[in-house]
Amino acid sequence: MTARAARRSLRLAIDAGGRARPARWIPSPNHDARPVGTAPSLIVVHGISLPPGAFGGDGVIELFTNRLDATAHPYYATVATLRVSAHFFIRRDGELVQFVRCADRAWHAGVSTWRGRPRCNDFSVGVELEGTDVSPYTAAQYRRLASLAGALARRYPGIAELAGHSDVAPGRKSDPGPAFDWARLAAMLGPAGPAVPGMAADRV
Repeated sequence: MTARAARRSLRLAIDAGGRARPARWIPSPNHDARPVGTAPSLIVVHGISLPPGAFGGDGVIELFTNRLDATAHPYYATVATLRVSAHFFIRRDGELVQFVRCADRAWHAGVSTWRGRPRCNDFSVGVELEGTDVSPYTAAQYRRLASLAGALARRYPGIAELAGHSDVAPGRKSDPGPAFDWARLAAMLGPAGPAVPGMAADRV
């Protein structure tokens, strides 16, 4: 069994410091402290691919670690100077990569609001899925996301729901897009898991 397969096969847990195990740890400098006394209460789901529509490369990792070569692809020149990150990245095969400890604030949601509360980065965990708005996400990604959401909810009991980037930044962001099947994720999470967009209000 490869190291990547081993990481996919073990049950996920989040330790007291906010590290997921097992996960591939690639620290990003693009983070800071959450406001004092603020614990995660939301998971924000994103979709990303670099170059757009291409899967399997290191573009996303390089972007989140400030190592993206602006000359390597025409699109990279438009994003290489951004200082962004997410807590987690789930590749097409289900591999989980972590860039920022959950106790810290990753820079993923930008200008955003959820249920009247602004600055979603303050109180959310950002999860990027390797994909596009119109490309179906893989079964391995749904399994990994459901497992991660469950582990996060166990570590941080205040996490009651998930939202898409498009939900917290409507009109500005469209990911994870219509290709993402929220009903499928809800079925995997079960009635005791965090709620997804559109779920009955008594779940949140």
